[in-house]
Amino acid sequence: MRFGILTISDRSWRGERPDLSGPALAEAVRTQGWQVLETAILPDEREVIAQKLAEWADSAHFDVILTTGGTGFAPRDVTPEATRQVVERLTPGLDEAMRAASLNIHSHAMLSRAVSGIRKRTLIVNLPGSPKGAVENLLVIAPALPHAVELLREAPDSEQKHMK
Repeated sequence: MRFGILTISDRSWRGERPDLSGPALAEAVRTQGWQVLETAILPDEREVIAQKLAEWADSAHFDVILTTGGTGFAPRDVTPEATRQVVERLTPGLDEAMRAASLNIHSHAMLSRAVSGIRKRTLIVNLPGSPKGAVENLLVIAPALPHAVELLREAPDSEQKHMK
């Protein structure tokens, strides 16, 4: 599977703080045996985020785009709004699974506003901004991602897995 990773952080974008979450996610993706094709750091600007998500999804180069950051309660946390702006179909089961698993680790998980959805044949998933939280949430949904991508690609045998 082919991944793009977007870090959403004003401070990392300005170079005031190193991006730790993007590299942590990239390592976790590679550990699963998947490819990271591109990474980028963006400011907490709704239109900038939405434009990059649409550009990457519309390119058909990525099966999954992961975002990290901008999913909380802070006034500049607009990643979920940017994601909703570009996706065609929401995938709430992924969001629910991540929040449920995260609540077993930390009570602050209930403050997550992260969403996920599909644009064309690309899955977009918002993850927390902390390296630990981002990787933990990715690992929750990782078992379902190969089948999700098969379905998006309309792989001939993808429906057979529903029969087992």
